Amino acid sequence: MSHALSIPPAVSRIEAETPADAEGVDALVMAAFGPGRFAKTAERLREGSAPSAGFVAHLEGRVIGSVQLWPVTVGETPALFLGPIAVDAGRRSDGLGAELVSACLNHARTLAGQVGGVLLVGDRAYFERFGFVPASDVVLPGPVDRRRVLWLATGVPGVSGMVAIAR
Repeated sequence: MSHALSIPPAVSRIEAETPADAEGVDALVMAAFGPGRFAKTAERLREGSAPSAGFVAHLEGRVIGSVQLWPVTVGETPALFLGPIAVDAGRRSDGLGAELVSACLNHARTLAGQVGGVLLVGDRAYFERFGFVPASDVVLPGPVDRRRVLWLATGVPGVSGMVAIAR
């Protein structure tokens, strides 16, 4: 009697997002956040803008993880706004989100002369491991829990001021 060994399908390593990923990314983000995401302040920073970079993970040709970086300014400092991070519900406990964040931060570090750092609205306990710190002097264009506004310096140690879409 033979026993078949069940091997879970492999996830592709993190790759740069391409236009071919757009539909999969949109579907994944909608599944992860629902229509309520359109009411969030973070969404105001993405409207009418295009991401500076995006990263995805695939499984059997399907997008199962996604994150993007958006050009913003914080006061006078050029920066990148990270988000949304979306991972397929069945893959949320295998470290894929952390891999996606790391890909963004590695990319941002290559732009250290052009951007001062990475801003996000997220869980401090989760993002501290990447080096994010509270950014209490940063003001977003709408309501947000200020304790969740975080900064990772890639060239400018700290920032303050209003966040706006970089044009």
